[in-house]
Amino acid sequence: MRLDTCRICPRQCGVDRRAASSGFCRTDDGYAIASITLHRGEEPAISGTRGICNVFFGHCNLRCRFCQNVQISRNEAPLKGANWSLTTVVDRITAILASGVDRLGFVSPSHMVAQMLAIIAEVRQRGFAPVIVYNSNGYDRVETLRQLEEWIDVYLPDCKYSDPLLAGRWSGAADYPRVAAAALAEMYRQKGNLLHLDDDGLAERGLIVRHLVLPGAVANSLGVLRFLAEELSPRLTLSLMSQYQPIEAVAGLEPLNRQLLPEEYARVVAEMERLGFAHGWVQEFSSADYYNPDFSLDSPFGE
Repeated sequence: MRLDTCRICPRQCGVDRRAASSGFCRTDDGYAIASITLHRGEEPAISGTRGICNVFFGHCNLRCRFCQNVQISRNEAPLKGANWSLTTVVDRITAILASGVDRLGFVSPSHMVAQMLAIIAEVRQRGFAPVIVYNSNGYDRVETLRQLEEWIDVYLPDCKYSDPLLAGRWSGAADYPRVAAAALAEMYRQKGNLLHLDDDGLAERGLIVRHLVLPGAVANSLGVLRFLAEELSPRLTLSLMSQYQPIEAVAGLEPLNRQLLPEEYARVVAEMERLGFAHGWVQEFSSADYYNPDFSLDSPFGE
């Protein structure tokens, strides 16, 4: 996977990341990691009771104006722990795995796939075989995903937008609906619609699609659900999220500067049920109060 003319993600910048951090994501060929932490706040089939070792990569190939991980996702921000050595990264990961955690997640990996594969290979070389979870924003390149088929056990992508105008205005990617549709179709081809669980109810293989309902964007959410049902399958595992929390950066941007309304979420849930989705999770509406990580801390989620 080449970094000298990087086309790993849909941006296809073509820059030499070995020489400089000059592409859209502003990351070079190092291990730009913001946090390696035990996390118990993912879906029950992902984190269970023991949690998952999550590697949070810094920066992103989207620029979502409302991102809750704003401390680490803005491509101009300095990164705590940026450019660690591979040895240091894997030391931190294996220390968590050795405590009894048997799953390893990579968060925002779309622009850091080459580094992710090197980490997985070294973790396996040390004798660990965790379930690998690819937790992405859905803005992934199909050609890259095809190279991950034998590496990834569980795909955990977002499906953010069906509306290209919102995608362009709020995330800097008007092509998001088209790109994400192709990416999710590839993930679905690899894993199908059945989430394989172990005896403890934890995912061993499969696909879980997340969708965050945004304020003032019910039509966008209905479009996402219809795409998933009609182009993939209503039998896939869906995580419908109500945890939107406005950040300071959107204080003057309506409607992102307000909370999601109960009636907005209820309309999306009703459409989910009408379309026949029966596998997955619907968040409690109060969830917005509990998902605000602080990446200035060693344990961003207070765990």
